[in-house]
Amino acid sequence: GLVISAATIAGPAAPAAFAANEPLSGSGSSWSANAMQQWTSDESSRGVTVNFASNSSGAGRQAFSVFQDDFANSDIPYQGQDPLTGTYDASNNRKFAYMPIIAGGTSLMYQLNQGGKRIENVRLSGQTIAKIFTGVIKMWNDPQITSDMNGQALPAKRIQVVVASGGSGTTAQFTDWMSKTYGSIWGSYAGANQPTSYYPVNAPNITSQGNDASIAGAIASSGGDGSIGYVQYSYALNSNFPVVKVLNGAGYFSAPTPYNVAVALTQAQIDTTDVNDQTKYLTQQLAGVYSNGDPRSYPLSSYSYMIIPTDPADTRTDAGKASTFANFSYFFLCEGQQEAPQLGYSPLPLNLVGAGFNQVKRFSHIQPSDLQNKDATTCNNPTFDPAHPTANRLAEIDPAPPACDHVGQGPCGGIPTNSTGPGGGSGSGSGAGKGNAAANGSNGNGSNGAGGPNSGINPQTGLPYGGDTGSGSASNGATASQLAAFRSGGSTTVMGVLAAIELVLVLLVPAFVARAVSRRRARGQGGR
Repeated sequence: GLVISAATIAGPAAPAAFAANEPLSGSGSSWSANAMQQWTSDESSRGVTVNFASNSSGAGRQAFSVFQDDFANSDIPYQGQDPLTGTYDASNNRKFAYMPIIAGGTSLMYQLNQGGKRIENVRLSGQTIAKIFTGVIKMWNDPQITSDMNGQALPAKRIQVVVASGGSGTTAQFTDWMSKTYGSIWGSYAGANQPTSYYPVNAPNITSQGNDASIAGAIASSGGDGSIGYVQYSYALNSNFPVVKVLNGAGYFSAPTPYNVAVALTQAQIDTTDVNDQTKYLTQQLAGVYSNGDPRSYPLSSYSYMIIPTDPADTRTDAGKASTFANFSYFFLCEGQQEAPQLGYSPLPLNLVGAGFNQVKRFSHIQPSDLQNKDATTCNNPTFDPAHPTANRLAEIDPAPPACDHVGQGPCGGIPTNSTGPGGGSGSGSGAGKGNAAANGSNGNGSNGAGGPNSGINPQTGLPYGGDTGSGSASNGATASQLAAFRSGGSTTVMGVLAAIELVLVLLVPAFVARAVSRRRARGQGGR
């Protein structure tokens, strides 16, 4: 019943800049953190101050439960207790509601080099992934990986698996997928076939490294050759590292592009049975996403929540904070979703945006005046299409995958990849076209025609045009069998905040799709 009519979304008009309000503070999910960092930066220029600390979903839920924060971000709901470890996880009777904020793909970021060049076209089946992340498959040239690669063997290098430590929401989403799709493999490793926020480190080649940011930093490090880990796609995109294409229910190996995530989430089951039961309302069940039979679907797709206080007498919040929240939430539900694709996320579908507006009304101490001119009639969200009010625009325009991504075909691209990108032709030199090798500080071939990261998203790779190209001698061609970054439990360099990125207005222009497809065809069947 969460449908917004076409009449309510015709004629978006941005409201005036907001007046200064009381600062709002929250913490939690590193999965959603890159989107949050962008949004809080955007809103600070309007006098809306929101401070967000990226740690982990579990830490955010805990801080919220003891009134340390005004809100929390989490990739999963409160569990009561962790299904695998039994770790306590509840709100301590602080009244709350879940509010979806952003969708995206949990990606398998990796670094694998051969002959001084980075391999960028790894594709794996779900069973292979489950065996890698449980220590069963230990080498990149394992016969099962070679089979997934349609007979093309990867280098004989040891696989170093990097997982999150602590109460990670990314871990919870990843292990939920394993428990529901490859339960016998996961259960044998974990001791029980249950999802968990606390990844068990039960194999010699599996190590833990903080949250998404530190996992990505470790994989991208000079000692990261042979490593693989799970992170929200924005971290791989931001560091210009490849991610695994994952086999979907239609027999295609799929990347976590904003489009493919949108397609996958059309099969998510969203709990709307009882709006008065805020412990379950708007929570997600993803079994249908994991098995989605659309050729474009990316199996490891989900969305992240904000946990907001709902008690009118909540002692942590007040009317000033409620006003700040009204302004901030209006921005990230509407205009902020425009930035999602180039940040590595997928905009929330229409029904979840509509539900989000309803949840804003529940925020502690919210006043009717806080909500004026903040509704769907002024919401400039890229999934809104007045002609089809119940559809997801991104899912509709997602192009079909290339034949080389099908089982028994390809894989797309060579080993190592030497494609030149949508502009055609090779442009020699450091950083030309923002090629991957050039981004590592070495000379390589870049695209002549693509331009910078604001010139549009390639629907096949999910990267900005000009950012999915380039080849040459990488500067980090380390081949050590043990990753230096994992020899101790020390911290790794945390990635910086993403730079400000232009609005992805091209998503609303159908001609972009035709241009993207023609460019892809022009450069052959390469991809990553």
